[in-house]
Amino acid sequence: MKHLFLVVLLLSSALSFSQKSIPNTTVSTLQGRTVKIQDEISKDKITVLSFWATWCVPCINELDAISDVYDDWKEETNVEIIAISIDDSRTQRRIRPLVNGKGWEYKILIDKNQELKRALNISVVPHIIILKGSKILYRHTGYSPGSEDKIFEIIKKNS
Repeated sequence: MKHLFLVVLLLSSALSFSQKSIPNTTVSTLQGRTVKIQDEISKDKITVLSFWATWCVPCINELDAISDVYDDWKEETNVEIIAISIDDSRTQRRIRPLVNGKGWEYKILIDKNQELKRALNISVVPHIIILKGSKILYRHTGYSPGSEDKIFEIIKKNS
């Protein structure tokens, strides 16, 4: 019985890591409207999902760095960035003031119940997922200065 449990656990882990597309879970807008994530993703261009939280300094640093070059990225590749907050109920009230203060021009969504985060097996933020339509092309966790250049290279390669 113990071995069967381990086999099931290993298989479920392997399946979650091999996910090839975004599940159609619900998220919320900053205004509180519930939307399906696949309705927010462009079907014909590259979309970058950036999972972040208000308490995550590397997340904010990454979004700030991308914000500095986002206009150039859009002009060259027509990419769209969607920043998805994984803040829990205790910290969700910080999202809007932080976003307003930063002036980020991204679409901001909130994974209120962390349903999308769980479906994608995200355990660490910042977590970047690059999509073409709903197909996952690339995933990356963590941030260090300059990693936005690697992200842009992948965007250009797949545009």
